[in-house]
Amino acid sequence: MTLDPDTGNLEGGASFAASFGPGRYNAFTCVSFKGEGYDLGKPVEYGIWLGDFPVRGTTNILQVYYGFVEEIGGLLTFQPAPNGGKTSILVRVGVSFISSAQACANAEEEIPDFDFAGVQSAARAQWNDLLGRVQVDTSGVDQETVELFYSSLYRTHISPADYTGENPKWNSTEPYYDSLYCNWDTYRTLYPLMSLHDPETFSRIVRGMIDIQKHEGWLPECRGATAMHFIQGGSNGDPILGEFFVKFHESAAALDVDADDLYNALLADAEIEPPNWNLQGRQANAWKQFNFIPQDMFSPGGANTKQASRTLEHAFNDFSISQVAKILGKTEDAQKYVQRAGNFANLWNPNITVPGGPGVLGMIQPRFANGTFNFTDPRHCSVHDPAQATCFLNAANRDGFYESSPIVYSQYAPQDTAKLIELQGGVDKFISRLDFIFDQDYFDSTDEPSQQIPFMYHYANRPGLSTQRSRQIIAQFFNTSVNGLPGNDDSGAMGSYVAFYLAGLYPLPATQQFLLSSPYFQQMSFFNPVLNTTTQIVAKNFDGNPSNGTGGLNCQSVDVNGQPYKSNCYLDWDVFTSGSLVELTLTEDIDVTCGNGTNALPPSLSTGGYD
Repeated sequence: MTLDPDTGNLEGGASFAASFGPGRYNAFTCVSFKGEGYDLGKPVEYGIWLGDFPVRGTTNILQVYYGFVEEIGGLLTFQPAPNGGKTSILVRVGVSFISSAQACANAEEEIPDFDFAGVQSAARAQWNDLLGRVQVDTSGVDQETVELFYSSLYRTHISPADYTGENPKWNSTEPYYDSLYCNWDTYRTLYPLMSLHDPETFSRIVRGMIDIQKHEGWLPECRGATAMHFIQGGSNGDPILGEFFVKFHESAAALDVDADDLYNALLADAEIEPPNWNLQGRQANAWKQFNFIPQDMFSPGGANTKQASRTLEHAFNDFSISQVAKILGKTEDAQKYVQRAGNFANLWNPNITVPGGPGVLGMIQPRFANGTFNFTDPRHCSVHDPAQATCFLNAANRDGFYESSPIVYSQYAPQDTAKLIELQGGVDKFISRLDFIFDQDYFDSTDEPSQQIPFMYHYANRPGLSTQRSRQIIAQFFNTSVNGLPGNDDSGAMGSYVAFYLAGLYPLPATQQFLLSSPYFQQMSFFNPVLNTTTQIVAKNFDGNPSNGTGGLNCQSVDVNGQPYKSNCYLDWDVFTSGSLVELTLTEDIDVTCGNGTNALPPSLSTGGYD
């Protein structure tokens, strides 16, 4: 660190430990000062401080013993404004991962003239353009709901961060996005929300991820400040690329996304095992050999944990790859990855019961390489867990699940929920199991594996129950108060989740479908700047939102552009690409259905969906 005694300008940098992994990174800064409306002059006092101790007159870190404290910085005193005027000092801070000189250049380029009002105005205009692509009619809606919606939407645009030009690891003309923290959190809802209103940014993120794969061998999974972090699930960059290509393959070339590069990046994840699958890729060899991740395999390439939850996620990841392969006309690949998408069922033990859960029979369980099942208490990692386990990253953790219970993970196969219904004993038992999850507090509002569960009644032809459960979740757990966000936002994962719920939608990543409920607004619209289309959703018979989420506002029928739609339970992507008018007729009848047509239920692989 250096300090200029004539101007007070400060340059410096340091090395930091990664927050969620073993790596380190360097960060640099450049700080400049200017009096607002007057000449600030030289600092009248200056120095370096270490911890709580200032050393007056020092201008270089070499003048102090800096290796013994965790914090260090500059300390400056300037003269007040002349003639009794208001003292106001503008501080411009540049940052860089490359050097302090680059930090200074960044600051000069972005804010050359210390125009605070101009910077503020430009930022506000940029945010208004972005958030204004989603419009809502606030008639009959309390201000709390409006603020919750837009604050949630706002938080989805903070991370990943555009660090283009700030990658110290290699030179590239491609975008560089970082703060992928982590894909496991965000693939479910963040990127499908981008698809609806910000696909250009989405395309740049995808290009950046592909460029990382080209240079590091595998798609990034969890990444922060240029350092690899620990994987939570397994190669969850796959459904992110799948989400983009399924929805924007016709626009990919115009958005500078190379289809071959995208597919090759997916294949690297699916087929090649990295030297350390704690940080990138997946345990591909075991996955391909056994069609699940065995619990008793100690391989040198990563921790022997999360075997059951990784199996479920690899199945969905390979489903995502199958959808890209199908679009590209790679029929054999599509069939191979569809088959792998069914591997979740290989961990279904039909003999597991839940204490206190009459009628709940069958559960995802860890399995050994010889095919026999191990046992994890279904209550494990829930509020009812006798051991009060956390299921967090821990190499000694042998439960097989990550951050949620077997009860919750046994509901995770979004590519084939119809198969789950079959495994769980049919529609009635499936509904009873969902009710049990909510009524006994196994649903976890703080963590992503539970996110899709309130909408799963759709697959049992009971969308009214999905509407009621999802609205009860919002009423119980989410608001704009200090305590209005359970857990943390997980890089926009919770913000996008809430935004979808308030829009009466829930996404199915890497597919053409959005599950449909009733929005919290009489009218709302999504403008897509890449497609240059606006899709409007109108809720007829909307008469306000019940404060506790219970009662009314169930979707009785759906018309698209004046014609009855094939389902009351989902919308296909072409509704949004063509810029449609979607009219929902709402009713208080909770026994509404998805409709009577052959395509009324949301698709599942085992019932011919996604063909």
